[in-house]
Order: sequence, then structure tokens, then C-alpha cells
Amino acid sequence: MRLMPTTQMMHYDAGLNAYAKVLARNASDAEDLVQETYVRAIRAMGRTQEAINMKSWLFTILRNVWRNQLRQRRNGFQFIENGVDETDTYTAVEPSKSPYALYEEKMEREELQRAILSLSVPLREIILMREYQELSYQEIATILNCPVGTVMSRLARARSKLRISLASMHEQRASYRPELTH
Repeated sequence: MRLMPTTQMMHYDAGLNAYAKVLARNASDAEDLVQETYVRAIRAMGRTQEAINMKSWLFTILRNVWRNQLRQRRNGFQFIENGVDETDTYTAVEPSKSPYALYEEKMEREELQRAILSLSVPLREIILMREYQELSYQEIATILNCPVGTVMSRLARARSKLRISLASMHEQRASYRPELTH
């Protein structure tokens, strides 16, 4: 049975799911991470006396749950994702775009995803939190329990590595592109 988060928590559900998928690299494990995050947050709600930044608090819980699970799994079996991306089934297609333009967009999304997944966990976390979840530097620093300067330097390093990786992928794709004749 899936635990229903409070109305206040539901505002962050999509972001938590996206963050969990990047951390877990497996849709099923990501769902479990988010579920466990809600369980722990709901349990702690009554014990929290002070006003909290709900978004930062939930992301911190999720990250801590993930780290605890990593520690527990280090010597255990791991299941790997079969490579099927269920989001492709539900992707809306813009009718005004040519099939080739749609293919190019899909390839670019996949390249970006591969480039992000190739980053180390600390850099991958920073990119996701800043660029996709739009957390402030201070919120990220709070979640990661590190100084704001560390967040800024990791973000700069992550962006630099992504630029290099994407440029390399783009060059490879361009070299394999067939010539289109009209």
C-alpha cells in the first residue's frame, strides 16, 4: 500500500521522484526511496517544533535514506534496470515537427541523460538539485551539509564536465550522421 503524502508534501512529489531516479538509477528503487522519504517525514512531522523549509527537508531525508540504503547494499545483490524507459510511451509528439527533428531531440535528451549519469554522485546531485529542482545554493548546502562555496565549486565542475561530455557526444553523432539528399 502506497502511503499518501500530506498536501504540503505533494507539491514536491515530481521533484523528489526525479531526484530519486537519478540517485537510484532504477525506477523501482526510486519509488521505494520516495515512499520511505514520506514515511520518515510523516513520522517526524509531529516532533518538529520549528518552522522548516519543506522542500529542503524532504530532499535531505531522501538523500539520507538513499545513503543508508547504499551502505546496506554494498555487499548484497543488485538488480539492474532493463533499459526500458516507460516515459517514452507517454511522450507527447508535436505534430508540426518532422520525424527527423523529433529524432534529433530524442537523441539530445538521451545524450544529456547519459552525460549526467556519467558524472560522479556528488556532481550529479548538484546538477539535479540546481538545474532541475531549482534549489538555491543555500538549500543545496543545507541538504548536502556542506558550505555554499563547495556547492558553487561542485556546480561549476559539473557544468564543465557536462559541456565536455556533450561536445564529445555531439561530435560523435555528427560524424555518423548520413548525408541527407533532397
